Amino acid sequence: MAEYILQVKDLHFWYGEIHALKGISLNVEKNGVVSLLGANGAGKTTTLQYISGLIKGKHAGEIWYMGQRIDGKSAHTLSKIGIAQCIEGRRIFSQLSVRENLMMGAYLCRDNAKIKRNLEYVFTLFPRLLEREKQMGGTLSGGEQQMLAIARGLMSNPKIIMLDEPSLGLAPLIVNDIFDIIQEINREGVSVLLVEQNARKALSIADHACVLEQGRIVKQGTGSEIAADESIINAYLGAKK
Repeated sequence: MAEYILQVKDLHFWYGEIHALKGISLNVEKNGVVSLLGANGAGKTTTLQYISGLIKGKHAGEIWYMGQRIDGKSAHTLSKIGIAQCIEGRRIFSQLSVRENLMMGAYLCRDNAKIKRNLEYVFTLFPRLLEREKQMGGTLSGGEQQMLAIARGLMSNPKIIMLDEPSLGLAPLIVNDIFDIIQEINREGVSVLLVEQNARKALSIADHACVLEQGRIVKQGTGSEIAADESIINAYLGAKK
């Protein structure tokens, strides 16, 4: 029987009078990768932001994380218990150094030994960041900034990390590097919930995938099942059978 780290049950969310999420239900298995696909405005980012406590508003449904109900809890609280999100657009601190950005990701941790271990881990995972440890975040390339955003999320020692459009605006070779890193993070035991415009790449690493349209999940299945679905190929993968 599957062991789930995260369960979203019939989630509804409103921005004022706008019913943005209309009954989202999905599960992320422990050590699993789940990809969310859909057009702009489908509700992908809203789903991630509500799960991680970054937005508040009228809502219904339930979210469970490792056996405890977490819907409505603050981002601060959720970060403490092992939930991290890298939001779209990276949002690094451009006037802080690489190291200072990483330390911001560890601001809730009071264990200096753990912080040191996490720093060593992310510098091993992202050797380019070690080379630029004292460089200002704003002077990094787009790919390096994305690496820094992911590394900052890992500094909180999460059990699940949610990534919103990690490949956005990056060159193809850098995209490959980012997806290799996501797979390595997952192999290290961190579950992944991924929103990604590059449907082919997202499906290639997904254990499970969900397709959203206008706030509803309209299709779901394994990554390979969704990738083989003709309607998905036509709508998202840019090719026809």
